[in-house]
This record gives sequence, C-alpha cells and structure tokens, in this order.
Amino acid sequence: MSYPILDTINGIQDLKALREDQLPALCDELRDFLVEHVSKTGGHLASSLGAVDLIVAMHYVFDSPKDKLVFDVGHQSYAHKILTGRRDAFDTLRKEDGISGFPKFSESEHDVFNTGHASTAISAALGLARAMRLNGDDHMAVALVGDGAMTGGLSFEGLDDAGRDKLPLLIILNDNQMSISENVGGLKDSLTSMRTNRTYNAFKRWLTGVLETSRFGKLLSRHMEHFKNRAKRFFAPNLPFEEFGILYLGPIDGHDVRKVVKYLRRCKELNKPMILHAITTKGKGYPFAVENPEKFHGIAPFEIMTGKVSPERQKTCSEVFGETMLRLAKENEKLVAITAAMPSGTGLTPFKETYPNRFFDVGIAEAHAVTMAAGLARGGMRPVVALYSSFLQRAYDSVLHDVCLQNLPVVIAVDRAGLVGADGETHQGIFDPAFLSTMPNLVVYAPSSQAELAAMLEMAVSRKEPSVVRYPRGSLPDVPMKNKLYFREWEIAEPLQDVVIVAHGTLLPLARWVAKKNGAGLVNARFLQPLDEEIVAYFKENHTKLLVLEENTVSLGEKLALAANPCRVRSVALPTEPIAQASVARQREKYGFNEETITKALMALTEEA
Repeated sequence: MSYPILDTINGIQDLKALREDQLPALCDELRDFLVEHVSKTGGHLASSLGAVDLIVAMHYVFDSPKDKLVFDVGHQSYAHKILTGRRDAFDTLRKEDGISGFPKFSESEHDVFNTGHASTAISAALGLARAMRLNGDDHMAVALVGDGAMTGGLSFEGLDDAGRDKLPLLIILNDNQMSISENVGGLKDSLTSMRTNRTYNAFKRWLTGVLETSRFGKLLSRHMEHFKNRAKRFFAPNLPFEEFGILYLGPIDGHDVRKVVKYLRRCKELNKPMILHAITTKGKGYPFAVENPEKFHGIAPFEIMTGKVSPERQKTCSEVFGETMLRLAKENEKLVAITAAMPSGTGLTPFKETYPNRFFDVGIAEAHAVTMAAGLARGGMRPVVALYSSFLQRAYDSVLHDVCLQNLPVVIAVDRAGLVGADGETHQGIFDPAFLSTMPNLVVYAPSSQAELAAMLEMAVSRKEPSVVRYPRGSLPDVPMKNKLYFREWEIAEPLQDVVIVAHGTLLPLARWVAKKNGAGLVNARFLQPLDEEIVAYFKENHTKLLVLEENTVSLGEKLALAANPCRVRSVALPTEPIAQASVARQREKYGFNEETITKALMALTEEA
C-alpha cells in the first residue's frame, strides 16, 4: 500500500514542512499504516490509533528533542516512532533486534525517557523540566498521559508537585475513557462531568467568540485567566486539576488535528504548568478496534478484513484462574476479587459479571489494590488480588507492610510470571520470586500445570496466611497431577539420585525430559517459599548434587545453597539485566533453557568431586 504523504516523512523536519491543511490526511495514512503493519507483527493497536492526531500535532508544534516529549506507558507511541525516522523498520516492531513496542532512548534521540508502566510520565516530565531550567534551557517538557494512567497514585503525586513551580510543563490528557479495560473511579466521573457540562462549554464558546471579534477582546483574552478559572469553578465545580495549581484547557476534540495544533501553540506561548484535555476514541480508524478496544489493546497478528486472531489451542492460565475463581466464589460467599484496571487480562471478567458486588476494579493503582485487600481481609473477607508480575513490583511495600507483617490471608494471583516475549524489558515477570522470598509469613506457590494452578489457588484461599500463586503468560500443560498437593511439600517427580534437578513452573517439562535421559532425579518445587524441610534434610544428609532451574532471576537456587549446605548447588536462571523483546521461545533459548545447555550443566555437576 502506498502512502502519498507519509512516504515523504523521513524525520520531524519533513513533518514540519507540510502545510497545516495536509495534517488530517497524514493522520488517516498513519492509521492505515498502523493497521497494515500491526496486523502482521501484533502490538498495542487501539491505543496507538487513538493517539495519532495528538502525536502529529505535538511534533508539528514542538521541537523534539529540544522540547522533551514523554509518553505515559508508551504503548500509544507508534505514530511517534514512525514520524521520527523508524517507518521503514516498523515491520520489526517487538521482534528480536527490532524496534521496541515502547519508547527507548537507545533507539532514538526523540525517545527521551523509557516508559512501559502507567502513571510515570508526569513525574518524569517534571524532572526533565527542572533539569532544563537548571541548565538554562527554556524549552518545554510535554507528557502525553491517558485518562487511565491518571487513576494511578504516582500521577497525582506528580501533579501535586508540578503545581508548585511555574515551569514550562504541558500535560496532554488523552481521554478515551479506557485504560486497558473501561476506566473506573471518581476521576473518571469528574472527567465525564467536564466533558459533558453543556452550560460550561456553551459559555466558553460564547465568551471566546465575543473576545475574538475585536483587537481589544483578543488582548483581554490573553490576560483574563483568573476570570476564566472562576467561571470554570462556577459552571463546573468538579475540576480537579486547577486545585493543584495547574491551568486547565479543554476539553477539545482530540481527533481534530488542526484544532489540537492551535491549542498546542497557545500552550507553548503560555509557558507554564498546563493540562490540555483532549477527547479521543480508542481504536480510531479501524472499526474492529473501536468496537472491541480491550481485545485490540494488545493484539496478536490478525486478519485486517475480519479482525480475527488465530484461536489458541488450549486454555490460558488466566482463563484457568478465572474459572477456578468462579467455582470457589460459589462455594465461599466471603471470596472477593480485586484487579487494577485489568479484569479481562487477568481472566476476571466472568467473575465481574457473575458477582458484581464482590468484584473491585481499583484502576491503575496496584499498591492501593493490595492494601485495600488487607483491609478486606482484616474485615473478615477472603480477597484475591490479580496482578501481572511486572506491575506487582509497584506494590512491594503494600505486600510487605500491610499484608505480610500483619499475617493477613490475602491471596495475590501473579499473572505473566516469567518471560513474556514481545513486550520486552519493562514487562518481564522475572523479579518477583527474589523479592517475595524475603517476606515473612508469605507462602509462594509455583504451579507447573493447569491442574496444579487450580489446586494451589483453592489451597491458598482456604488457608489463613498471606499467599502468592504465580503462573506464566499463555498456557501450562493440561495434564492431571500425578501426586496430590500437600501444603509446603515438594513433589518427587523422578526418583531421587546422587544428582537431582530441582525445577518449577514452566521449566518442569524440560527438566523431566533431561532428567529421564540422563538418569537424574527430579523434584517439582511446588512451593518457592517455604522450602520443603524434609526433602532439604534428605539432600543435606546424602550430599546430593543439585541443579536448580528457574525462569526468573536467581532465588530458589540461592536459598537452597544456604539451606542444603554442604550440598553442591548450581543454578540455571536469568541474569539481573534488562531482557529485550523477542519470542518467549527465543528468550529461553538465548538464556540457556534448552536441552543442550541444561544437559551440559548437569554433566558438569555430576563430574564435580
């Protein structure tokens, strides 16, 4: 497919050379380009389609990289990547050695801050603005933030701090009423009020029209911010942003690119902390994405004409979790489910529909989700919090301080544990075993099959201590458990020998294959914390040589090296370094989770004196 305007854009200067009346056509071409290419690579389509006009206008008005453009989460930045010289590389999106699905300053000088988690952009942009001021630089920092990211506490911390200084900081609020799922909470209601207050918007249009009819009126318009603020408070008293000391402008149509350009130029002139509120549609330009923005938030390769993705062969872990939660909720009326803006991604949509009064979506607020769960547990309920591993990092203090130290029966379902593939370094679920294994009272379950996942969740819900059940993206084997699950007990999957492989979760099938071929024992470490004291005592008594396999940074291996001393313990684990995007299969191959590497490690351990 040819793109008459887009094909001429090889960098920002080419964009700036366009006439303003060419920008709408460029936006249309960008959307067609995104649909064509993401249908082949997969990626975050709906959010990127919705942000096209805003990004075109940002680059048309501001001078990147002198002006610092920061993208919250970053999954909506595809148009930014295309306009900044990466159009011809777009077929490598999210592939090994290709361009990332998120901003990365190692890729381009226009990616000024790496982002992958929500609610970080305001704080980062404020830091950049302060750095520019300290360096004598008078350029602006601009943060493009979705209304979903505004539900995160870090956004409010940034707003509260930003209002104190008169820095040239612009926050563009991309308001599409969605994060991954539909937005929830008080801020959403406030934004809805601001979007729909006819009296205020009619008064604003009338006042603007009157002032723009004369030279005096235009001059007066530039010096009556105080009056306009008072008018806003009179007609729309729920405006939250100006209470932070930040000028609010809008709402405007975020798909009218020429109007966005007009407002951005005005913001550039004002040169102070501002919020420009733009109303957009997630998935704009592709009907299937508009109709189902959740599905097309992060989508695998699909057919453009039908919007269909090839069906998966078996249930995902998220689906198994969701089905088990429904069964357990029917048996236990105290069971409640909590998620942080991801009912669909965590498999909890059926629970939400079946038990709406026992389901809580707190928005992008993981720490709040965990601490609220602690309050629910203290009040006699049995809360289960479903979070992705990489997002659980944001709730570290809440897990430790509010759940574990009080020994409360909160269950945390950790989805996307382990390698995640194309989302890359910001989303790898590889750090949680290391930081969770230091927490008191916490039990960490590691299922290696769908049946174990269901059984472990049931056990965790029935018990009275804090628990984590961690499972990978995609599927685990759909096989029955050979041995019943007992609390704090590992499974001897192959008879114990002088050399034993200890593995858990996704790596158990590979470990079983290598153990059988080489006559080694095999232990399925169903619990990462606490260790199975009986099996560890056997290891110590028999000076067993142990090879520990874990699809995360070293955790279980280090614990066994201490607990099973003087046994020789060797680990095959992930390094403590950023792991870039690639397929999960390629990532496992690269980091040694394959038959050849593990067999060599096993043989080397066997030969040690």
